[in-house]
Amino acid sequence: MLKSLRGKLVFIMLMLIVMLMSVIVVFLTRGVRDFYLDEFYVRMTSAFTDEDMISALRAAAGEPDAAAQLEEIMTAYAGKLGIDNWTRKFYILDGETGEAVAGAELPRGEVFEMTPNILAALTGRNAYTGGPGGEYMDAAAPIDGEYGRFVVYIRDNRETSQNLSASLFKLILESLLFGLIASVAISLLLSQTLLSPIRGMTKAAEAMGEGDFTRKIPVESDDEIGTLSTTFNTMASQLETTLDELKNAEKLRRDFVANVSHELRTPLTSVRSYAETMHDAPELPPETREEFLHVILNESDRMTKIVSDLLDLSRLDSGGGLKMERFSLERSVRDVYAAIAIASERRGQSVELDLQLGMPDILGDRARVEQVLMNIMTNAVKYTPEGGSVKITCGALNQASPDSTISPMRAYGPTRMSAQWVEISDTGVGIPDADLPRVFDRFYRVDKARSRESGGTGLGLSIAKEIVGLHGGYIELQSVHGYGSVFTVTLPVNGPTQNLAPPGVGVV
Repeated sequence: MLKSLRGKLVFIMLMLIVMLMSVIVVFLTRGVRDFYLDEFYVRMTSAFTDEDMISALRAAAGEPDAAAQLEEIMTAYAGKLGIDNWTRKFYILDGETGEAVAGAELPRGEVFEMTPNILAALTGRNAYTGGPGGEYMDAAAPIDGEYGRFVVYIRDNRETSQNLSASLFKLILESLLFGLIASVAISLLLSQTLLSPIRGMTKAAEAMGEGDFTRKIPVESDDEIGTLSTTFNTMASQLETTLDELKNAEKLRRDFVANVSHELRTPLTSVRSYAETMHDAPELPPETREEFLHVILNESDRMTKIVSDLLDLSRLDSGGGLKMERFSLERSVRDVYAAIAIASERRGQSVELDLQLGMPDILGDRARVEQVLMNIMTNAVKYTPEGGSVKITCGALNQASPDSTISPMRAYGPTRMSAQWVEISDTGVGIPDADLPRVFDRFYRVDKARSRESGGTGLGLSIAKEIVGLHGGYIELQSVHGYGSVFTVTLPVNGPTQNLAPPGVGVV
């Protein structure tokens, strides 16, 4: 029984009640004994120092029948002395021999038990002292008269205090029994109140051990138990979230490995097929052999690009690979625009550049930021048909007064921190709504056949997302299928410490 919390709680309550009652018994019985002892000796001292009573006793001792007269006087003062002839009695003793000559039922002529107080009175001294450990209380006073010397002796057998102590002990014992029953009931009720949420936690913990994190404990109070229940529920929710994230991470890992394998297998298969053909058919015409070699080189370059992008992602995932410096975002945008303008003109596209002048330098990795811009601009040119247009806008968003030239296509962004942004819009094919949430996933392609034909690896936007996130900024995307897309890159002026928004991508 004591192995359970309920048994321990009941045992503790019982021990407390027993200890409390034991202390009460000791103090009450001692208090009753001391009270009667003090009351007796205070009353005796008061009586034997009363001049009227002593004078009356001395006068009685001068009569021929002194013993009878003394007995009569003591009977008259019985109320003051507390004499009841049951537990407290008085005796008239011979002052020379200590024999009883009058008083209570002791046979006449019998020598009384010589107590210290009687012996003191026989020597002529009043004596009314005693300790708490004796079986009786007594007092003796010498009385001298013309017809002899006497000792007035009062003796109390303590039966009253003993009876009262016994009654108190009985009452306390009954109270103890009632207290034990009550304590058991209260302990069971209290343990039920305390153990109910603990049992719930135990069952929830067992369910969690079996992989079920949905079990919740009802919070029925605002005390420590309620706080513990709330904390347990919060922990269970966090564990459930963490488990889901781990499952998603594992799924992403498996998908990533599968995608990498697939992406590398395709060019490897092509390389192997063309190489085997060249090996098995040495009589191939030179122009065919040249064409096969060209395919092998292109596929090799494609594998090299995939491996390079994967290494880039690995470095970015580990938080490294950034070389922070102050540089002009306006200058970087101009450089990327110059690099892409020729390719755009060859495709019959128009490219417009709109820059806000006088913007301060920002803190970041210039090469990486230009890599992001180049990737997005290249995609804009690649997926915009002949005759289409690409527009590049760059501006600053100040803490005090947001710039009014910011494109309305930016659905949300920093409104209280100093930042700079680059918006790249095109009139290309756009992105279907179903593909929007996944455009930044690794190896994801909206048009897989066209992407591979153009040499894309499906990692460009993923790398862009990682780079912008490491700078403390984010990318937003708005696209309408068949009408074009708008990418907006927002970067903090003072580097990653600003952390403009939750790192990642905003798709609107």
